[in-house]
Amino acid sequence: MESDIYQVYEDEIHSLEEEIELLTQKFENKQESTFYSDEEIQISIKSLQGESKQHESPPDLKAELDCLESDLSFLMKFTGIWFTNYSKETVEKTGNKTIQKHRLSGNCYSLPFQMEFQLLEIQSNESISAAVTDLSIIMECGEYSDLSKFVSSAEERGNLLLFFRSLSSFAEWCEHRKCTFKHFKLRHCIITSTDSLRQSSASTRGVYTGATTSMAKILT
Repeated sequence: MESDIYQVYEDEIHSLEEEIELLTQKFENKQESTFYSDEEIQISIKSLQGESKQHESPPDLKAELDCLESDLSFLMKFTGIWFTNYSKETVEKTGNKTIQKHRLSGNCYSLPFQMEFQLLEIQSNESISAAVTDLSIIMECGEYSDLSKFVSSAEERGNLLLFFRSLSSFAEWCEHRKCTFKHFKLRHCIITSTDSLRQSSASTRGVYTGATTSMAKILT
């Protein structure tokens, strides 16, 4: 009886390994089908840089707004980062120096975040230099202790690009992790229910057999 139980578990482990391999292949195929092509990415980058608008004179503000909204939608789908609120306030403006405070909030997949920072811009004769200061990030890290350390490091460095790039990758794999656990948790519940049903059925058969034997002895 014990060997039969071990065999059932071994068969189930083998089945899970095959299912993991199949799901991995499906995921890779899905990633390939949902990735943007190099051409689409280059078009969007050129649009963001303003290269596609150089020939417009005079500029069509509505068309430009539609183009910016399209670019923003592309970036949000591409990175999984969705902004829900944004505000800007000019703190100081003297001579060639401007300091603006930015506040924004949003979600990266299922991870919410809030951010506040100051942008220092200094204009010279030939160019404008910008630097991020006083960066503050609020996130509910919960069970992700490494995420808390990363947020602290990002605040110290003031590197917004690195923060959003790393957050996008981390949040995406959190989603995959949740889906994986949910899938196998549901499967485990089904297996457990099936095993309980088998044990209950075996117990019932034992009781029925014992009762039948006792009844036969009484009748004889």
